[in-house]
Amino acid sequence: MELSDLKIIMAIIQEGSITRAAKKLDYVQSNLTMRVRKMETELGVQLFHRTPKGVLPTEKGLVFSQYAADILFKYEEAVTAIQESEHPSGPLAIGVVETVASTPPFIRALSDFQTKYPEVALSLVTGTSPLNYEKVLNRELDGAFFSGEFDLAPLKVSYEIRDEVILLTNADESNSPPDVTNATWIVFPKGCPFRSASVDWLQGMGITSINMIEVSALDTMLNCVRAGIGYALLSESVITEADERLAVHPVPEQYRFMTTRLVTRKDQFSSKSFAAFANCIKAAGI
Repeated sequence: MELSDLKIIMAIIQEGSITRAAKKLDYVQSNLTMRVRKMETELGVQLFHRTPKGVLPTEKGLVFSQYAADILFKYEEAVTAIQESEHPSGPLAIGVVETVASTPPFIRALSDFQTKYPEVALSLVTGTSPLNYEKVLNRELDGAFFSGEFDLAPLKVSYEIRDEVILLTNADESNSPPDVTNATWIVFPKGCPFRSASVDWLQGMGITSINMIEVSALDTMLNCVRAGIGYALLSESVITEADERLAVHPVPEQYRFMTTRLVTRKDQFSSKSFAAFANCIKAAGI
């Protein structure tokens, strides 16, 4: 069995299809199918369930994929350890959340990073906090920002942002306490800690039926609030300048602060590129 076989297994699991995996790896589909069958014969187990919509890993396939991911990472780590240049260079994939990616300090940090380290090919991947967390653990990202509470034991925290949480409404609500009990809420996809805080707050008041409009972009959320369509919980840092169309209200003390962290894995060899990126984030004072 070769390293390329392990890469094939990982690609099929990630894509959920031998056809898509073949396209991603630039293989002929029949070649991939033959390689998978050969591996299953060598191992004496079935690695995938074939379905009309694609393939799913068997229980044994999932176990094997976990070892395959570790082996591939160790190989890449070994190559990096002996080949990495003295200066940050090569690919760097960072997961970001909307509430960080939209702030001016983050944009300044990106500009500073690109100026100082032009040999780094930076890729920013926007996702929810749970998704970013999982992708770092699964080595799909070199590092990521996420908000909320997660198990940090396997991770190295490079930077923390403690931000105040605010309730945003249309400016017409500015002269009286907003009626959160009958409001429509503009929220990010499931997994967003601000969405979870909104639900916990309302359920704590005995409200179980919550009208939500789900959006994926911060600008869309703010425009919905400006238009009076609904309310939103957000970090104070996203409001970078006075906006006469928005009103800001305090939230209950237990939801008043949110911590966002920039993390990477606790690996034996640290990435010079990630360390440089983290330094630029710190210097920008996000």
